[in-house]
Amino acid sequence: MAAELIDGKLLAREMKAELKEQVSKLIEQGVTPGLGVILVGDNPASKSYVTSKEKACERIGIFSDDVRLPEDVSEEELLQHVERMNNDTKIHGILVQLPLPKHIDENEIINAITPEKDVDGFHPVSVGKMVLGQETFLPCTPHGVLKLLERYDVQTEGAEVLVIGRSNIVGKPVANLLMRKDKPGNSTVTVCHTRTKDLLSHSKTADIIIVASGYPNTLTADMVKEDAVVIDVGINRIEDSSRERGYRLVGDADFDSLKDKVKKITPVPGGVGPMTITMLLFNTVKSAGTTIR
Repeated sequence: MAAELIDGKLLAREMKAELKEQVSKLIEQGVTPGLGVILVGDNPASKSYVTSKEKACERIGIFSDDVRLPEDVSEEELLQHVERMNNDTKIHGILVQLPLPKHIDENEIINAITPEKDVDGFHPVSVGKMVLGQETFLPCTPHGVLKLLERYDVQTEGAEVLVIGRSNIVGKPVANLLMRKDKPGNSTVTVCHTRTKDLLSHSKTADIIIVASGYPNTLTADMVKEDAVVIDVGINRIEDSSRERGYRLVGDADFDSLKDKVKKITPVPGGVGPMTITMLLFNTVKSAGTTIR
């Protein structure tokens, strides 16, 4: 029996419709949510991602302040742009697209964003509050994963969850969020990574597997039990001469082998990806809402 598809596109559309209504109500109260976006350099993937975010903002009524800087911009100038947005009352969220050029210290830039506008959820204050279970902006991709689990009625309480990957952007935060005394949450979480000696012993018993390794085919059908749920956060380009563009997009899990074995699974593309942008919008609208007195 084929697995149920966890459709991120569908949930993203539903949430954006809800957010559009919230934006309309905020505008009626005199507040137009604003997102400051800073892109450095000409990385094609980053440019495409930022453009998608800006279009999504426009569709639901969020004002977007777009700053595009050359690859050789100084760290000092970049910090000046961040500080301007920190002080701009029309901007409720700030996004500095990563990665940045090597001559710029990413930590310095992230730390310079005021936590009240940290809609990416990367600032140390945001991360600390997340770990402590305090109210804060949650990082967009992990938050999107939680929304998918909730929307598709995946039981997390008491579940054995395996997270493959320990990045600061996905692996660590999603593990922390699923350990919370909350819903979704209350899971028993195991984190595996490149130094894990026996990945199979963990994956074979997991009820939910969140794979964010950055490598295709990290998870295959022989590694999971039949009633498992697979959330694939990865996105990789694979050469494919049969496609007009010369490549196809795949996740970190072997979707074709897993879809006939597991209970539920996210596709790539169309799974977690659309939720990342949606949660950025969610955080921006949330930030704007805090300005209403």
